[in-house]
Amino acid sequence: MQDIRSELAELADEDRSRQVSRFFQNGPGQYAEGDVFWGIPNPKVREVAKRWTHLNLKQVEKLLRDPIHECRFAALLIWLKKYPKATAIDQQAIFDSYLTHLEYINNWDLVDISAPHIVGHYLFDKDREVLYDLASRPHLWSQRVAIISTFHFIRKNQFTDTLALSKILLSHPHHLIHKAIGWMLREVGKRDLDSMEAFLHEHTVALPRTSLRYAIEKLPPSRRQYYLTL
Repeated sequence: MQDIRSELAELADEDRSRQVSRFFQNGPGQYAEGDVFWGIPNPKVREVAKRWTHLNLKQVEKLLRDPIHECRFAALLIWLKKYPKATAIDQQAIFDSYLTHLEYINNWDLVDISAPHIVGHYLFDKDREVLYDLASRPHLWSQRVAIISTFHFIRKNQFTDTLALSKILLSHPHHLIHKAIGWMLREVGKRDLDSMEAFLHEHTVALPRTSLRYAIEKLPPSRRQYYLTL
């Protein structure tokens, strides 16, 4: 019987693999160093994942530990399909497994498709201290999970954790965290401009330039220029 990994392997595209590898920066010293790509377009990975949503937790965990990026992407897609319909016990199991396997959720696309819908959703009515623990770890992807998970809270018009975690991560050296902070601040601004601007007024000087540009992207030109000249 064919398994999901072999089904994905049949879709591998060597030429596209080289392009995707450069895009996701998997070279020596880059943020995705050592990651391996088969070069499968995301829509095709999604099509395959839909056929394998019957996989149990252990089987998805095994797929998530695979060295091939698209296999890990498919594992997360399966969880994203299963999680909303799962019982509270099963949702907790997925959440716990997600945090246990953070070393394999190791690129921005993997974090961004999954963190709000699993971590953010699970923590919405619970103690959120785990996000502050993740933000304090010396691990890029744990830190990105922390801030991106708050997208779920933002959608529910709760901004406190987004702003608090943004402040904690202000001095982070990596551009992928700068972009994440700016993106989440922009999402806050779409719903509560006063909250975003209050944060900017307090922290513009310390805010990485990339974060600032992302945050103010939707503001009128004159307002953008105001913040850029502070």
